[in-house]
Amino acid sequence: MENVKKKNKYEIDMLNGSIMDKLVSFALPLALSGILQLLFNAVDLIVVGRFGPEGSLAAVGATTSLINMTTNLFIGMSVGVSVLAARFHATRRDKEMSETVHTAITLALIAGVIMLLVGQIFSRWALTLMGTPDSVLDMAVRYMRIYFLGMIFFMVYNYGAAILRAVGDTKRPLIFLVISGLTNAGLNLIFVIVFNMGVTGVALGTIISQGIACTLVLLCLYRADASYQLRFSKLTIKGAHLRKILQVGVPAGLQGTIIDFSNVLLQSSVNSFGDIAMSGYTAANNLFGFTYVATNAVTQACMNFTSQNYAAGNLERLKKIFRNCAVLSFIVCAVLGSVIFFFSEEILKIYTSGDDVIACGVQVLTYSTLTYFLCGWMDLVPGALRGLGHATAPMILSLVGTVGFRLFWIYGIFPSHRDLSFLFISYPGSWATTLIMQIICFSIVWRKIYKAGPAADSI
Repeated sequence: MENVKKKNKYEIDMLNGSIMDKLVSFALPLALSGILQLLFNAVDLIVVGRFGPEGSLAAVGATTSLINMTTNLFIGMSVGVSVLAARFHATRRDKEMSETVHTAITLALIAGVIMLLVGQIFSRWALTLMGTPDSVLDMAVRYMRIYFLGMIFFMVYNYGAAILRAVGDTKRPLIFLVISGLTNAGLNLIFVIVFNMGVTGVALGTIISQGIACTLVLLCLYRADASYQLRFSKLTIKGAHLRKILQVGVPAGLQGTIIDFSNVLLQSSVNSFGDIAMSGYTAANNLFGFTYVATNAVTQACMNFTSQNYAAGNLERLKKIFRNCAVLSFIVCAVLGSVIFFFSEEILKIYTSGDDVIACGVQVLTYSTLTYFLCGWMDLVPGALRGLGHATAPMILSLVGTVGFRLFWIYGIFPSHRDLSFLFISYPGSWATTLIMQIICFSIVWRKIYKAGPAADSI
């Protein structure tokens, strides 16, 4: 019994006991992991912004929305992996759990190869379509093509981490990212400052560090003495499990892609202001990223806790989970949003010393920091719905609310009020619009589930 306890020390019991402390125990390492992943990009931005050739910061920033948009579909599938694995783990279906693990890692390898090819073939076309200025286009294309060479590492790490999250283990992925993040920072400094490699250097540093994180998560799964143990000889695609993964994962991925598509449209509008505005938006957008991963950690906690408890039939516990997650999400967003709002200039100076760039960054942040709790809740409700096995409706509502509102704002309102701060009023406007629709959807789904009772095998 002692031996079993030792082997399971990283797992969290989501089915029994108090809730808030377990949510924090799950979400905190996950938030730190997400922040550390963003530091990969932040270190890139800081190093090239301060030590790289002129225009390097704008070049790297020009790729951010596009990279997120193109990778989110496959990253979204890892949500389906996590939901399915959480249910099999909660109901102790070890055979199905093992099959899910091997299907997931095989899917990650395939996704990585596809994205590698997409990056090499379409980078220049996509960046040109976005209106990336000629002064930074070649650097942006070079950065993006090298970055996509590491897509296999990126995908396998995220799918492997999704499996660990399903059993409540968010601590070991954090340890892996600490190791790879420190490696990334060191390599960036060496490649850019010592060898003067510019955007090429920061891209190489990123993919090497991602390779380290990927290797560590694979070793963790390989050495596991549990149902989620990985054996490379068993890698395969089980059609039944793949369909269930895709049923939740594809809508989740499309939802992320749709939202990032609207960010690409915003990026194109920012590009029309020139290099300085692009650099300011790049730095501000990176700050949004830190806030997003912190609140998304609460969403991931909500999804996994909901999935396990729904499979186990704990409907009354589901209510408490959602209420606790809503409170926790608000606290995280309120604290981080306030810090960024009141200290935006000081924080932006970390990225650049240019006063004009900082001023543009402040404009971007003006209306979207104190209102960020709306984004947190807009993210939380679909997370709960995915945990219940409903992912299509949140995706459709995101298309209507987020993209629809931003299209209306960018092409209907913004042309007559061409100002950066005015452009980004579209953020809280789209969050509030989408949140209202998501809450109505959640209320309808919950009433049906509560009336019918749980179906542990449905997803």
